[in-house]
Amino acid sequence: MLQQTQVKTVLPRYLEWFERFPTIEALAAASVDDVLKAWEGLGYYRRARFIHNAAQMITIDFAGRFPNSFDDMIKLSGIGRSTAGAISSFCFGTATPVLDGNVKRVLKRWHAEPEASDKQLWLLAQQAIDESGDPATWNQAMMELGASACSAKSPKCSECPMRESCVSAFNVEISKEVRKKVPVLDVHWCVHLFTCPKKGIWLIQRPDAGIWGGLWSPPISELADQPDEQPTHIHQLTHRRLHLYPLQSESEPDGEGRWVPSIEGYALPTGIHRLLEKIV
Repeated sequence: MLQQTQVKTVLPRYLEWFERFPTIEALAAASVDDVLKAWEGLGYYRRARFIHNAAQMITIDFAGRFPNSFDDMIKLSGIGRSTAGAISSFCFGTATPVLDGNVKRVLKRWHAEPEASDKQLWLLAQQAIDESGDPATWNQAMMELGASACSAKSPKCSECPMRESCVSAFNVEISKEVRKKVPVLDVHWCVHLFTCPKKGIWLIQRPDAGIWGGLWSPPISELADQPDEQPTHIHQLTHRRLHLYPLQSESEPDGEGRWVPSIEGYALPTGIHRLLEKIV
């Protein structure tokens, strides 16, 4: 949940998640729709699919017990080398490094290698953790250091416990670390609203791939040109800015979908929730 989502947003949802899915078996047995509904509002829904798939793999392939081998951990959906390194070091004391964004920044500054590749950083991280004597504490310290004294925008070298061994201490050139921003693409969508007093609203399930994959929504079509009128709602994603234009239709919907008397039990994108709040 903390991947690309703020701690203050995650904390209450973390507790709610374990009330809904108290065990790996409970999560594995849940439907994809239930999992996505529990994740609603956190964004990056692919993460919810990963954790659901991982729970099913653990239940089927590992008799319901989280694997204690690094090589087995990395097979689970959504767990890459860095996450597996963290779990393995924290739970089993293995010398497996973490290499998240904060750790990368610390290593680059420590060695004065602002252009170091991930391959180089993995080697540096492995060398450091091999010499640490306490892998779990080392990984935690590196992540915390990058989130505090060695932050991206305002490094506090005078407070840093690494300052005596850091090549860049008191001489960090932040301008050389700034990465090119990925441009945000404006997308204009027509949201087709089919409503009926007796039947409710017509929803379709979006394809697994792409924006809002697997979530439920009124049918959406992309507009080739920007309309003259202002959108009813603009929803900001990481690399997309969605301009939403609702279109009420009196005709009968076609294609795969269903009439829904209430959206309460369905996982809808936050952008659609906001749009419906503005027009209902």
